[in-house]
This record gives sequence, structure tokens and C-alpha cells, in this order.
Amino acid sequence: MTPPPPRLEIRNLRRAFNGRAVVDDVSFAIQPGQVTCLLGPSGCGKSTTLRMIAGVEMQDSGEIYVDGQLVCDTVFRLPPERREIGLMFQDFALFPHLSVADNVAFGLKKGSKAEKRARVVELLTRVDLMRFIDGYPHQLSGGEQQRVALARALAPKPKIMLMDEPFSGLDNRLRDGIRDDTLTILKEADTAVLLVTHEPEEALRMADEIALMRDGQIVQRGAPYNVYTRPVDRAAVSFFSDSNVLQARVSGALAHTPFGRFLAPGVADGTEVNIVFRPQHVRIDFDRNGTGPKPTASDGTAARGVVERARFMGSESLVEFRMDYDGSVLRATVPNVFLPQPGTVMWLTIRRDRCFVFDA
Repeated sequence: MTPPPPRLEIRNLRRAFNGRAVVDDVSFAIQPGQVTCLLGPSGCGKSTTLRMIAGVEMQDSGEIYVDGQLVCDTVFRLPPERREIGLMFQDFALFPHLSVADNVAFGLKKGSKAEKRARVVELLTRVDLMRFIDGYPHQLSGGEQQRVALARALAPKPKIMLMDEPFSGLDNRLRDGIRDDTLTILKEADTAVLLVTHEPEEALRMADEIALMRDGQIVQRGAPYNVYTRPVDRAAVSFFSDSNVLQARVSGALAHTPFGRFLAPGVADGTEVNIVFRPQHVRIDFDRNGTGPKPTASDGTAARGVVERARFMGSESLVEFRMDYDGSVLRATVPNVFLPQPGTVMWLTIRRDRCFVFDA
């Protein structure tokens, strides 16, 4: 039995401005009920990709399919209103002169007046805003306006929802709850979702798949856990979190550092490498009359450092160390409160299974 085609598929999409490729040979597919996140820094091409899928920007080359049917290439172009795609943006773009009910009903082109009203009531009940059905956007909070925008986008029952930083304008206290509610509603409707964001936390929280984008290209795709724990390069590590970097040279498939040797299989002798690790994977031990803990296979050799600064960050503490071996600064995070005084001598080890070795 032939599996059904993806709900959304883009193939080899490219767009250039003034000779510079903003989107360069991008391809991916999204299944019904799946949330894929295009994640990357500002200017990497993710919003341009979204606009081409929506039909408000024309690609230079490449193809876009919905349920296996071509909706756009460089010759054929289905108008945006016929693509069965919903849109949500950072600015909720509600019509100030229309009531909440009329805003939600705006995209409903088919059906009787009674049928449209029933759909509006259904959606406003789902987003817990029925009490505002006859109110106006200026009477709502930012979070309430965002939910009205969601209801409006869902009203025509789109097959695909495109979301461009839709939560970035919300207060942090509201954001998590509204993101979770939005995700629940979209999954219940079996909608394929493409979320564009520059916030790693949002991507990790919402996505079934993350497509990490940089300079117009997708450099890594996969489940959030895999993208986070198996980064493709040093920049991918740093995009998701703070990182520490050791420089080393390879000899006999081993990179030699003050923290001991690190495996570097397949790397030629003499190659300069970066050993990258996150602050939460640094282990801290106390000084024992000038010595630290004994070397182990899992943590390697301890290196001596002096506390420069310690700060409590809420759920964890961040401690910065000036390392004896070269004067560099390494950062470690510790759960809860740990605030050693500046000048305190301590010993650091690094978990071998949480380190990444990249060609420098």
C-alpha cells in the first residue's frame, strides 16, 4: 500500500535578492499533525521560506506541494487564497473596526450566516473567549488577541498553518501557556504546522522536528533531542546554549588537552580541533591540599581553576573559572544555589559523553 504524500512538501526552493541567495536549495516535508520548526538567527532565510509557501513571495526555482499536488513552481502558481494555508504572525493583524466574531469569521467564504456563526462560536469556545464574542480587539489583552488570531486562522479549517514568531510579542508569563494551548488545538485539528522562530527554547518546546537554518540553507534536521545532543558543528551547539571550547591537536586519533585525552576517530594527525561542551556538563570538585579528584574514564583528568564570579540565575547558578593552564575562562552551571567566593580554588572535569569534537 502506497503511503499518503506529505501534507506539505517543498523541493529545492531558492530565492535571491540582488544576487545574494537568501534561501538556497531548501527541501523538507511535513506530515498532517506534525509541527516542524524552522529555527535560525535573523536574516537566515526562514521567513522568506514561509512567505514563498504562503504564496506572497515567488521563488526563483523549486516546487511546493500540498497533499502531493503542485501549488507552485516557476511556471504554475496557485493563488494564496486557494492553497488552504492559515497564517499567524507576530503582529496579530486583527481588524480594529470589526468585532471579535467578525474577525474570526473574516476568512469564512463558504456557508450560510448561521453556519459561519456556529463555527465562530465553536472556535471562541475552544480558545476560551466566548465572553468577548461581541467585543473589539482594543478591549483585549495581548494574549487574548493572539487567541483570536489563532481562531481566525483556524476558521477555514486550513490543511497547513504557517506561524512566523507568533508568540514573541507576548509577556513571558503568558507565553508558555498560550503556546501549549495553541499546539493542542492545532494537533487536534491534524494540521501540519510550520513554525518560524529564532528562539531555541520555543523550538524545543513545540516542535516534532527542528530544521536548523543558517545562511539560507538547512544545516541540520531532526527530532529536538537529536538536534540538541548530536549537533552538526560548533555553531549548532552554541545556537542552543552557552558553550565552552578547548583547542587541541590530534595525535593517534586522540586530542590532547589539560583535561586529558579525547577520542577523535578518523581525524588525521596534526589536525587542530575544537572540543565543545556545555556549562551544565562541567563537574566541579573542591581542592584537597593542592590536588583534585583522581582521573576516571568517564570524566578524564581534573584541571585547576580559580573562581572569578558566581551568579544565581533562578533555577541554577553560573560559575566562571579562570583556568591555570592558559588563563582562559570556563563556565559551569550548577542546579540550585552554589555561590563560591571569588578566588576559591576548585577542580573541573568534563563528561566525555557530553563533548563534541569538531575540526577547527
